[in-house]
Amino acid sequence: MTETTKLPFDHVKAHAHLSGLDKRLARLIEKTGTFHFKLDTCDSVYESLLEAITHQSISGKAAATIFGRIKMLGTEGRCPTPQQILAATDLALREAGLSYAKAASMKDLAQKTIEGIVPTIKEAHALSDEELVTRLISVKGIGAWTVEMFLMFRLGRPDVLPIHDYGVQKGFALTYGKKFMPKPRELAAFGERWRPYRTVASWYMWRAIEIYGKKRKVMKAVSAKKAKKGKRIKGANRTTKKTPTTRSKKTERKAKSAPQRKKR
Repeated sequence: MTETTKLPFDHVKAHAHLSGLDKRLARLIEKTGTFHFKLDTCDSVYESLLEAITHQSISGKAAATIFGRIKMLGTEGRCPTPQQILAATDLALREAGLSYAKAASMKDLAQKTIEGIVPTIKEAHALSDEELVTRLISVKGIGAWTVEMFLMFRLGRPDVLPIHDYGVQKGFALTYGKKFMPKPRELAAFGERWRPYRTVASWYMWRAIEIYGKKRKVMKAVSAKKAKKGKRIKGANRTTKKTPTTRSKKTERKAKSAPQRKKR
């Protein structure tokens, strides 16, 4: 495998560690080939998160178009500063293609950047994963997943496992031959063996969808409550043979004491 980008961790050691864990993961790594793990090149935490907000819940192509319009609010084609985002009207942000929620999120991001809650890149490198998550999820619309993507693809942190990521969950199920996708806590427990390279393992779980996705099918995990409810419904719909009811002793006594009609 050749290194295609400068990473803050040794990917050769990462591959050696992960390949030695089990045959399934080693096979996936071998099938994938070259390790194309590219870091984001945004100049600041603020800019990286501004783009991340744009990409939430829409296709990459649509997000790129909208972010291009957002950049037009800046000067000389650069990303708008926090001050410029705060000065922009809600109408201007809406016309760029943002929802009301995303517009509010961007303004909150801008304000918290000015206040110093959102760190600079230099400050971010000095903070732990836990400290960054705590500070960044205080921004409206920024959840743990968005911060995890930032940790992985901007800072290049080697040991991040996004347990709520659909792709990582599905890739895990495909790699390890599971019929159902794992629950977050199950993925977290299994992922402990991938330390200290859970970022690299996660990247391979995404690749598993490309390699195994067309050949294998995985179903979403069903909660115990839903499964129990399904059994009740199935049981209620099941047809059963009716058995003749037995008469009680009291009924039998009445029948015997009742006057019998003579046959004609």
